[in-house]
Amino acid sequence: MSRPEAPYLRIVEEIRGRIVAGELRPGDQVPSARRISQEWGVAIATATKVHAALRQQGLTEARPGVGTVVASAPEPARVPAAERARQPRGAGRPGGEGELSRERIVAVAIAVADADGMAELSMRRVATELGVATMSLYRYVAGKDELLLHMIDAVLGEEEVPPRSAEGWQADLAAIARLEWRFFRRHPWLAPAMSITRPQLTPNTVAISDGVLRALDGLGLDSETQLYVHLTLFSFGRGLATAIEPEIEAQRETGLTNDEWIGFQEERLAELAADGSPLLRMAVRNDFDFDLDRLFEFGLNRLLDGLAGHLSDGGRPAAPGTRDA
Repeated sequence: MSRPEAPYLRIVEEIRGRIVAGELRPGDQVPSARRISQEWGVAIATATKVHAALRQQGLTEARPGVGTVVASAPEPARVPAAERARQPRGAGRPGGEGELSRERIVAVAIAVADADGMAELSMRRVATELGVATMSLYRYVAGKDELLLHMIDAVLGEEEVPPRSAEGWQADLAAIARLEWRFFRRHPWLAPAMSITRPQLTPNTVAISDGVLRALDGLGLDSETQLYVHLTLFSFGRGLATAIEPEIEAQRETGLTNDEWIGFQEERLAELAADGSPLLRMAVRNDFDFDLDRLFEFGLNRLLDGLAGHLSDGGRPAAPGTRDA
């Protein structure tokens, strides 16, 4: 007598069918563990098995801050960072020291940081990926600090800063904020690497700053207020983006997506909410699904609305220890 099929396999096949039929397209979020639990009447642990099975089949992938989404393509076999690095500025092929250039070193360093995080980036690691002696890199960059500066400048130059438009300063600031967010999303190490108190001065960081100031030009704001607007906007996106790299590391260490981890905490959350938090209980029942991109858009729009109200009154930054008018 054959054994009955495990419940999670039936759910896997149903979701797989949706993907094959095109109901769920690449990049679309698949049902969260909590939603699977509610829709199919299974335990969170079973729903987590569904996500694991879909990932093993190459159908889905974890996207930090979003959850589990339909995979855009099968994950390629792991190759050295030197081979993964895109070299748009005409850098040479991986090989010997004779082909070295600063652009190529920077491209490989970016590939290492993108794939494995800043903790794994070192001059020795870059040299190993390139197949050259570590000391040979110092003819092109003075050390890791200078290398990081070039990395930041390179990734911030991947897209042009949006020009000033006829739609007004709010639309222009939103376009620049979204540009920065794309950079942070594309390169999880970037946000933690950038500083607001000791800003890295490179051609492309200056270009972004200039874009913000151009958007504010003509509004009658003094230079101090313009800079505070710029720093507030940058700090908002950077602050959210600093959650991306730790989430990637947590997924590597635990094997759980953020959605799956939350699913395992559901029982504890329900217990805490039952002790006198009716609004939290309602939020739990309403199946809140966290999405970092949606949070960014929500916060950006509220931030711009607040700036519009403040700037329409000719506002200035509040002095330390006081409240803004």
